[in-house]
Amino acid sequence: MEMEYLDARLNEYFAGRVVRKDLTGTIKQGANVPTYVLEYLLGMYCATDDEEAIHDGVERVKKILADNYVRPDEAEKVKSRIKELGQYTVIDKLTVKLNEKRDIYEAEFSNLGIKGVKVNSEYVKKYDKLLVGGIWAILKMEYFYDEESRHNNPFSIASLKPIQMPNMDLNEILEGRKQFTKDEWIDVLIRSTGLEPTQLEPMTRWHLLLRLVPLVENNYNLCELGPRGTGKSHVYKEISPNSILISGGQTTVANLFYNMSSRSIGLVGLWDCVAFDEVAGIHFKDKDGIQIMKDYMASGSFARGKEEKNANASMVFVGNINESLDFLLKTSHLFAPFPEGMANDSAFFDRMHYYLPGWEIPKMRPELITNNYGFIVDYLAEYLREMRKQSFADTIDRHFKLGNNLNQRDVIAVRKTVSGMMKLLYPHGEYTRDDAAEVLEYALVGRRRVKEQLKKIGGMEFYDVHFSYIDRETLEEEFVSVPEQGGGKLIPEGLGKPGHVYLVGKGDSGMIGVFKLENQAVSGTGKFERTGLGSRKEVKESTDTAFRYFTANCKNVSSGITTKNKDYFMHATDLQGIGMSSELALAEFIGLCSSALDRPVQESLVVLGNITVSGTIERISDFANVLQVCVDSGAKRVLIPAASVVDLQTVPPELLIKVQPIFYSDPIDAVFKALGAV
Repeated sequence: MEMEYLDARLNEYFAGRVVRKDLTGTIKQGANVPTYVLEYLLGMYCATDDEEAIHDGVERVKKILADNYVRPDEAEKVKSRIKELGQYTVIDKLTVKLNEKRDIYEAEFSNLGIKGVKVNSEYVKKYDKLLVGGIWAILKMEYFYDEESRHNNPFSIASLKPIQMPNMDLNEILEGRKQFTKDEWIDVLIRSTGLEPTQLEPMTRWHLLLRLVPLVENNYNLCELGPRGTGKSHVYKEISPNSILISGGQTTVANLFYNMSSRSIGLVGLWDCVAFDEVAGIHFKDKDGIQIMKDYMASGSFARGKEEKNANASMVFVGNINESLDFLLKTSHLFAPFPEGMANDSAFFDRMHYYLPGWEIPKMRPELITNNYGFIVDYLAEYLREMRKQSFADTIDRHFKLGNNLNQRDVIAVRKTVSGMMKLLYPHGEYTRDDAAEVLEYALVGRRRVKEQLKKIGGMEFYDVHFSYIDRETLEEEFVSVPEQGGGKLIPEGLGKPGHVYLVGKGDSGMIGVFKLENQAVSGTGKFERTGLGSRKEVKESTDTAFRYFTANCKNVSSGITTKNKDYFMHATDLQGIGMSSELALAEFIGLCSSALDRPVQESLVVLGNITVSGTIERISDFANVLQVCVDSGAKRVLIPAASVVDLQTVPPELLIKVQPIFYSDPIDAVFKALGAV
């Protein structure tokens, strides 16, 4: 009943602007046209709740598509029809180029397959997207063959009408919005994109709304990674004629930003939103491509040649996560699917305003496709475009202020998300304090998710992730959290097996990571065998140092330890895939003692530090970042060399209180404290 009620309200307040979405799905199966093209026609003939009128309208649309839409396999038939009749109407996508030699604009038709058709310059001035990417249009085509000028194309365009709404009355939307509650309006917007909100969780609905923010907010940078089949690219390809989807990720600076030879601006100047499908394949042919992109994402401008150019296009990055979420969190970070040149570039990801968790959106199923009324997508697209001229970024200032842990980039990101969501939810400007708080919290979570991953990539530079907002009336501070902030527990709770030791150190790649050493002592003749170390000489030398020190000093640990009638086996695991560390000596010495005594180390313990052959303890470099990795990995206790006490002042207090530091003076002391003997 509720669905019918909402449909009736939509037809009452937005008569002629809504369409039944199941009609779109029914007709689309027979004609491979973008949704906004199809609904433009449905809006002309089926924007009503009268069943008989809808039926007649659908038949009319089907006939128009059957007669006028150019199927690529029937191109020759349509060309023949234009020739024989002299004039014929077609629906096709066309792209225009300037032919400088002839000083005319020439069109290329996508499905019709003809090139070099003269285009009136008035159309080009009016619809500049003809020049980049092209547009769908209803075209009246003519045919005239002149024997005397054979080089001229006999095809010509008598009239060109882009397939989009002829006008947009924003007041109509604003007044209409007042008739719906917040939840009803969310349902309307989601149904307008073709999905059924009643089948979705409340948070999922918010995620689907966020996909629209790049279309309503200037210079918004969004990243969405998740499983396949969740409709990540659908919005940017089908819903709006103002966005362009770059499939495959291959592009050039000239195409995306500015072409120096033709002196023409690229995609960012001609579209409201530029989306990259499959981020793993993003590749610039120009070396400076990523740097220019970073510049643009930060400021909305870029330098080419002697001048600086400004543009308003939002940047969207969508792609698939191939591993499980837990695996990514434990071994890497959530930006890992990006190509090698970007994957560990903290400066690039710091420019992301929001990370949309694609794994929280279900895969598309038939029951998720709506049969109810929603806005004609082109009407929706024009509303979104019109709202780009406004800013709602100051919404939060009335009631709240942001916490101290947000830096300037965090503040900009949160404000942009708030502005975009408020434009979608409350374009009429009527909302409560709780409404504003809800949007603000949602914005903070998405930016914090970005920051949590930056912390993994860039270390302590991005430590301030404790995002909060303060109520101006009560002065209460509310903190937000993200489900993934823990980074997975690489170090399990509870006592481990004897001989099992965790350590944190620098891997072969230079990154700080977690490593596990598993030792076992069995009856034998004093051999020491090692696996999992890789081919680096320094790594093997580190374990040799450990065994030599163990052989020379084990009696100082316990008179019961023997090396002559036992064999020792060790296996090392690089838990985060960053390349094996060469800082293994101390941890391995503890592991050998633990296995020899058949006594496990303390629960959730991480060993820091390394020893030389003589037993000298090496000081820990980059102490604060090392400790951060310990906390993120699930460590409760950290074994720290006494020489590093002075480094504690570099560690934020919030981090320090999360672990129990245990200081040791020498390797023997380290063994006793690791085993809990003192």
